[in-house]
Order: sequence, then structure tokens, then C-alpha cells
Amino acid sequence: MRQPDYTRRVVITGLGVISPVGNDKATAWNNLVNGVSGLRIVTKWDAEKYTHKAAGEVTDFDAKAWMDPKAVRRSEPAMWYGVAAAKQAIADAGLEITDANREDIGVVFGTGAGGQGLMIENWAILQERGPDRVAPTFIANGLVDSTSGMIAIETGAIGHNMCVVTACSTGTNAVGEAAELIRRGDVHTVIAGSSEMPLLEVAHAGFGNMRGLGSPRDGHALADTSRPFDRTRNGFVLGEGGGALILEDLEMAKARGAHIYAEVVGYGAAADGWDMVQPIEHGAGSARAMRIALQRRGVPAEEVDVINPHGTSTPVGDHREAEAIWTVFGDRASAGRQSLLISATKSMTGHMMGAAGAFEAFATVMTVAEQTVPGTINYSEFDPECDVWVSNETLQRPVRYALSNNIGLGGHNGAIIFKRWDGR
Repeated sequence: MRQPDYTRRVVITGLGVISPVGNDKATAWNNLVNGVSGLRIVTKWDAEKYTHKAAGEVTDFDAKAWMDPKAVRRSEPAMWYGVAAAKQAIADAGLEITDANREDIGVVFGTGAGGQGLMIENWAILQERGPDRVAPTFIANGLVDSTSGMIAIETGAIGHNMCVVTACSTGTNAVGEAAELIRRGDVHTVIAGSSEMPLLEVAHAGFGNMRGLGSPRDGHALADTSRPFDRTRNGFVLGEGGGALILEDLEMAKARGAHIYAEVVGYGAAADGWDMVQPIEHGAGSARAMRIALQRRGVPAEEVDVINPHGTSTPVGDHREAEAIWTVFGDRASAGRQSLLISATKSMTGHMMGAAGAFEAFATVMTVAEQTVPGTINYSEFDPECDVWVSNETLQRPVRYALSNNIGLGGHNGAIIFKRWDGR
């Protein structure tokens, strides 16, 4: 264990992703910059009896390519996606986990709800076939921390291991806490991220009854359903997947000649203490999280060029997030200034719930690394209550700092800032 050093610099050296827009870094990024939607009619149950029919499903994914087949049978997609994303990120980083370094490599990986599918499945078995037929393995494989444990088992990383659970802010908090873990000296490398499989019929019904789900505009395809900050937005689309990032002490990364995507330079978290569903008025909690992220390592607010927002496409949520952005960045946020660009990738993936923050961290890191800002598809009608600069086309432009922002049910808020790596 090393001594804490809060001036220690932390960088991103590996990325992995399983998502509605692709199951690897290159495919997902290519689809984001080309405005390819991952939203389509849900196939996991009969959609015809529901008003809301869209989902962001993962397709063409084989869990047995990433995990032991016996472990796959005992677990469920939230774990599969997390392990696959983590292994992709390790490979992308060129990171070799050995007996010599495994105690210095940690895992900070979360989920919003964990193995609810396993619970539902075994409840049905209990009712239909009796208690003796309930799987003895389902509890250990369906806990919220099961994925972080399985990543350690599958990769050999046995340093500090923890699961972050903050609803839709989970992935953002996982990445932020991972960076602080390295500065604290517990480990020099962390596999960080989150995964989720919320595409359960009961969850779909519940969110529909909550009036949270959206529909496309009249005459438009299902892919039009998620339209963050658009005047006509009317709700979100559930999505699934996972994302993972490798965070390293800069000096360790440089010593092994790692490719560096970006530097982690800010992290903030705050609670609303207000309501279990709606964000607090004016987005005050989100604004505090963003401010803390800026202040933690002295990031100049005027040099943040892009925000990947929570941007779920709900009328109240987007409005209050826009207010929070204005609170922190002032009139730089306005559409008229065209100074602070909003890149709402949920327009293409839907809301991946606990996995959202990790996927959006991946997108934000790539934005900084490639100096390319994915457009927000489906955005066409300016809303004066959401006066932020949203482009529906991908733009090539200088990006010094980019911020990823998330807001979770229960009033959890997280923000993380990435800086362009210029070799210094």
C-alpha cells in the first residue's frame, strides 16, 4: 500500500463497452459519431400490449465468449456485460495482470439493481415447482456486488474491490471513486465501470405507469423516441449494457508505455435530499456535483467545452438539468453563445440505468481523445426552457475538458471531468 498523494495524476488507458450501439469500442464509437440509433422494438416480451414499445437492446452478444459456461448458466446479463466490458478494457490497455501486480489492481464496479431477473425467475420456480427446485446459486450470482466479485475472479485483479450503487449515477460514481482510490494509494490501477439489464417486463410496466417512458412523434420511427432537450420530448427509453475503463497512476502508465486516452481531473457527488423520483428544483444537487468536480482539481469552468449530460428525454428532468448547467456555467450554456456543446448520447442508446454513467464516460473520453463530439440525434425543436447548445450533427472541434453528468433516482448526482491528454 502506498501513501496518499492527492496530487497524483490519474489517466484512462483502456476502454470496453457492451451496448445497444455496439459491443466493442470501435463499433460503439463509430455508431455514435454517425448517429446510428440502437433503439428498436423490444423483443424480450410481447410489446403489442404496451403503449411504449421501444428499447435499447444488446444484440449479437455471446456471454460464453467472455465467461466460463457454468458461470454464465448461473448468472444473468448484468454480470455478463460487466465482465465482457472489463476484459475488453484490460485488453485495450495492454494490461497484463500477474502474480506480481494483482494485489495492486482494484475493481470499482457497480449496478443499479443487480440480478432482479434471477430473483423473478426463481420466484416463478418456487411457485410452480416448489422450494426444492429453487437454484442454490442464484443469490450469490444476483447480488448488486456479484459483478465486481466476478470481475476479480475472471481477471485475477484482487486489490481493493467494491461495488457502487447510486441508481442512474452508478457508473459516474464508480469511475470517480476509482480515481480517488488511486490517489489515496490503495492501488495503482483500477478496473472501473458499471452494467445493467433493466429490460424486465415488470420494470417496463412500472416505468410506464410512472409516466416515465416516451413515445416517438406522430409519424416517426421508434428510433425517434429518445430526444433529449427537444421541445417535444416526452420520456425515456430503457436500455441495457455495460462499460468499463482502466484507470492508472500516470507514472505507472508512462513507465509501461501505455496509450493514454485522457486524464481524470475532476469528480463531484452530491445528494438532492428531495424526492425519490424527481430531481430537486433548479437541479441544485446536480449543480453542486458539477461545481465540486470543477473545484476538486481547479478545472476552469470556461475551458469545459463539452458536456455529456444525463439527458434522459423527460420533460422535468431535462429542464432541471439545463437549469443546473446554467447555474454552474452561466450564459456560456446558452444555445445562442455556441460555447458549451451538449452531446446527449442517450438519444441513441436509451437510458442504460446503472450502466449509463460508465457508457457515457466511455463516450466522453473518446470525445476528448478524438476531438469529435457526437451529435444528439432526434433533436430538432428548440425548447426555451432548456436553453442549451445541442447539435444534431457530429462536430469536429477542439475539446480541452469534457464533463459527464448523471442524476439517479433517490437524488444521487455525479459528475466527472476528463482532460485532453497532450503528452504532458
